[in-house]
Amino acid sequence: MDKNQRHIAHFDLDAFFVSVECLKNPALKGKPLLVGGSGDRGVVATCSYEARKFGIHSAMPMRLARRLCPEAIIIRGDMESYSKYSHLVTEIMQDTVPLFEKASIDEFYIDLSGMDKFFGCSLFAKELKKKVLRESGLPVSYALASNKLISKVATNEIKPNGQLEIAFGGEKNFLAPLPITKLPGIGHETAYKLIRRGVETIRTLSEIPIEMLESLMGKNGIELWRKANGLDESPIIPYREQQSISTERTFEADTINLHFLHAELVRMTESIGFQLRKQDKLTGCLTVKLRYANFDTVVKQKTVDYTNADHILLQTAHELFAKLYDRRLLIRLMGIRFTRLVPGNYQIKLYEDTQEMIRLYQSIDSIKRRYGERLLIRAAGSEGYTKSKMGRHKR
Repeated sequence: MDKNQRHIAHFDLDAFFVSVECLKNPALKGKPLLVGGSGDRGVVATCSYEARKFGIHSAMPMRLARRLCPEAIIIRGDMESYSKYSHLVTEIMQDTVPLFEKASIDEFYIDLSGMDKFFGCSLFAKELKKKVLRESGLPVSYALASNKLISKVATNEIKPNGQLEIAFGGEKNFLAPLPITKLPGIGHETAYKLIRRGVETIRTLSEIPIEMLESLMGKNGIELWRKANGLDESPIIPYREQQSISTERTFEADTINLHFLHAELVRMTESIGFQLRKQDKLTGCLTVKLRYANFDTVVKQKTVDYTNADHILLQTAHELFAKLYDRRLLIRLMGIRFTRLVPGNYQIKLYEDTQEMIRLYQSIDSIKRRYGERLLIRAAGSEGYTKSKMGRHKR
């Protein structure tokens, strides 16, 4: 065997939120269950496999989901419980496997390379699946392959409660018959471009010359060609629990300019809110800090429902600032910190928000990732950013 061959398993908890709700209330098992916003303009965060038979899927408007399955049971969801069970499975991984990456609240990549010499990768993965179910009560699916890409795609194909091993050298044959939409990195826009040109399966995509794909889609075309051919060298990123994300700023000159201070608060909150979403994290606690010109420092914090949505974070930050700034003294420093971080994204948390709101955040973050986060900022935060560049503040 090639000593450079890798054995990467992708473990994905089946319908995670639904599984947790069923553990809390066993009477829900086997029923069409929707986790999400109960209002007409809310969205489905996730749903049971029984509900999926009716054509329901995540991010679908709740009104449509109820129309497709009137008997569905709707639960708003409990991020506190989901976080607790996610941590429990994470602890099982930490106690059992040599190296793993926590990709989201409910999925893990595990590097089993070299384990075949001692225990056998296939047997190890099977025993780990049993252990997760035994110790957490949560069903899990997994696939074992030579890289992260193949293991993830394979896991998605055999859920729920499935297991699959893709043999070395069988990557292309496994991917070939699948539709291009099954390949990570192909969104609606890219799929539309390809399907218009007659490219509907991964096999067809893999047979297109790499130069042609590069000409059509730039660097992304090269990456798509590599994925279509089953190539992926991305490493396992070792799991480390992040405790907080924060930013603070000492001003060039002490200030009492409330317009500027509010603008700076918006800028800082938006900045770390974007970082939170980039890392697929939610926060459950906000802290605002002020330091006066006499070096007195005051801090206030507030616990919130888990979120990473700017409009919620900004509202809370302004509330905390208003409670803190009661002495009308010059301010020397301001900071904001998010703690109680858990894996998750805004589609998971914004149960009562509309699809339009979710799409707005996705579009804004897409532009920021591509062109830099300073390209798009709220008008309310523009003064803070401008003066940050200039290094001047009025008293």
